[in-house]
Amino acid sequence: MKFTVKQIATLLGGEVAGNDTLAITGLAKIEEGRPGDISFLSNLKYEPHLYTTQASAVIVDRSFEPKKPVDSALIFVDNSYSAFTRLLEEYHKQLLFARVGVEQPSYLGEGTEIGEQNYRGAFSYIGRNCRIGHNVKIYPHSYVGNNVQIGDNTIIHPGVRILDNSIIGKNCVIHPNAVIGSEGFGFAPQSDGTYKTIPQLGNVILEDFVNVGSNTTIDCATMGSTIIRQGVKLDNLIQVGHNVEIGKNTVVAAQTGISGSTKIGENCVIAGQVGFAGHLTIANGTKVGAQSGVGKSVDKEGTSINSSPAFGLKESMRSLAVFRRLPTLEQRLTDLEKKNEK
Repeated sequence: MKFTVKQIATLLGGEVAGNDTLAITGLAKIEEGRPGDISFLSNLKYEPHLYTTQASAVIVDRSFEPKKPVDSALIFVDNSYSAFTRLLEEYHKQLLFARVGVEQPSYLGEGTEIGEQNYRGAFSYIGRNCRIGHNVKIYPHSYVGNNVQIGDNTIIHPGVRILDNSIIGKNCVIHPNAVIGSEGFGFAPQSDGTYKTIPQLGNVILEDFVNVGSNTTIDCATMGSTIIRQGVKLDNLIQVGHNVEIGKNTVVAAQTGISGSTKIGENCVIAGQVGFAGHLTIANGTKVGAQSGVGKSVDKEGTSINSSPAFGLKESMRSLAVFRRLPTLEQRLTDLEKKNEK
């Protein structure tokens, strides 16, 4: 990244006090800034660093008034934290989308169509009859099976496995070693105690703006599709079973497991290490506390649940408070029994 202070101020809708021709080549915390860096001041407890930082420019709120002379150029914006976040996004985009071209060795199957401004890293594999959009980045050692569709501006990080017939939307990010479309966990018990594999013939659909964390696995459907709706964010180390559906803008934290055919609504918040039984329906806006075991459906929108097995948040917190007092309550009961015996 290399921009002038003026260019950055224009991007952020800010105004400059100081030298707006300085070149900015990096981002840094205000206490670690060096010439060429840009930083920000949001929390005023860091204000002393403003007067000592070597950063070339600092983003501050419009309402901020320095108490001492400042060597850095100041960019005044409505909200310095939000403005710096936007700058981070632009910088990140520059890093991710800078690569274009094909590294060798790599493989491209027959009948596959690829858009413009794409990147394919070394040892990447793309199967037959795929449709790859524009500005897609497929990093080294990634595998894309046959008949896969990937939308514009999607990033496939190293080691990702996208298996046959999967459909990936636009502006998705799939982090290292995630597996999309592996066989669902389908086995039929037999009379002799063995299990017979049920063929998994469906696929996985990721709609636009979906993020999938490292080592997360999303199984293909037995029939039909496992569907991750637009805007869903999945953390690392999540298991999504066959025929699961996750609604728009739901976020799921690490080590959560979602059993087959469970339907999770829109705008839900699922904390870490939550376990969902299969064939459940979870209402829109549901919040589930960490390490909860969800064994039955949630019908009411906006419900918060907790504990294992999971039940109402207020009731579970009251139960936990009682549980912690059990030794004291037991001692009081023992004392009462002794008094009654006398």
